[in-house]
Amino acid sequence: MVASRSGSRRMRGPPLLGRVAVVVDQGSGFTKAGFAGEKQPRIVLKSSSLVPSWDRPVLPGAPGCELAGGVARAHPIKHGVVVDWEALEGLWERLLVGGLRVCPEQWPVLVSDSPSAPPADRERVAELLFEALAVPACHMASTAMLALCSAGALSGLAVEAGAGVCHATPIYAGHSWHKATFRQDVAGTTLSRYLRDLLVAACPYLGQRALPRKDITQLKKRCCYVSLDFEGDLCDPARHHPASFCMGNGCSVCLSSERFRCPEPIFQPGLLGQAEPGLPTLAFRALQKMPTTLQTRLANAVVLAGGSTLFPGFVERLDMELEAQCQRHGYMALRPRLVAKPGRGCAVWTGGSMVASLHSFRCHWMTRAMYQECGSRLVHDVFN
Repeated sequence: MVASRSGSRRMRGPPLLGRVAVVVDQGSGFTKAGFAGEKQPRIVLKSSSLVPSWDRPVLPGAPGCELAGGVARAHPIKHGVVVDWEALEGLWERLLVGGLRVCPEQWPVLVSDSPSAPPADRERVAELLFEALAVPACHMASTAMLALCSAGALSGLAVEAGAGVCHATPIYAGHSWHKATFRQDVAGTTLSRYLRDLLVAACPYLGQRALPRKDITQLKKRCCYVSLDFEGDLCDPARHHPASFCMGNGCSVCLSSERFRCPEPIFQPGLLGQAEPGLPTLAFRALQKMPTTLQTRLANAVVLAGGSTLFPGFVERLDMELEAQCQRHGYMALRPRLVAKPGRGCAVWTGGSMVASLHSFRCHWMTRAMYQECGSRLVHDVFN
């Protein structure tokens, strides 16, 4: 009954889609928002926010963290999964009302969805959008699918490395293969913490000073790179290429091997004591788990997305290791072709902007009327 209702309604198109849609890519570290059809998001906000600790106490193991002065930092999304729905609602209000200066009741919204998020979370997102923000229509799309769309593909392997999580997700004809999707939680935020530990270990006096997270992140982005021969570079001081960086607090730091040691855990999580395999292995396993008739087609479009893929040397290292995995396991015919566009840090948002601006996409929205008639469970019929 639900499927037939959704099918008949989807052909009509939402009543307010004469208006440009709002596109939101919600991530663990940053959330990007803007308008469909534009090349860049209008706003990029930290997903976390400061809240009074007495208003929302932080319990042991809770997603927030206690700060000085009666203030706590709330993190609505961790490792790609929503852990604090109240904080997420606040983030959406900051984005739409405070940032884009739109009235949510008048704007359809396309929002990204993590490949490994529980299916029930889509229902919660629909409830937030229609109940709390009263949007007229919404669409939810996998970040992997949107990443492929940004590269003009509907089939391929999306390899995402963001702030909170990395994914390798096969997409065929616009559909995600969840059983062949792999993830790892070593991502950009983990690397920033690791870089701080490396700096303090190399220069113990830094441990006596405040090292702002923002400065560490800038240091990581400006100075770090991925080694193409990690063990060789580590053993040869002549290949360390030292670089100096002035922190915002006036403290100057000199990086040596830390420059290429910082991103290495994405390829070798064992450096952090984690048993899970690195991202190249996950990408290979995703291809390996697909039907043999599809493997070559998907390998021809390995699309990279996310800010943690922007390290110099990242593309070359992933290409080298992924091909080596194929050869080592007997997949001689597979020759992965990586697609790494310069703007891949915003690839998911860009893909959403492209999709939501298509006239043919009008029939793929879930309207407020559909939600009121069938409830939030309708998302599984409309968006799968």
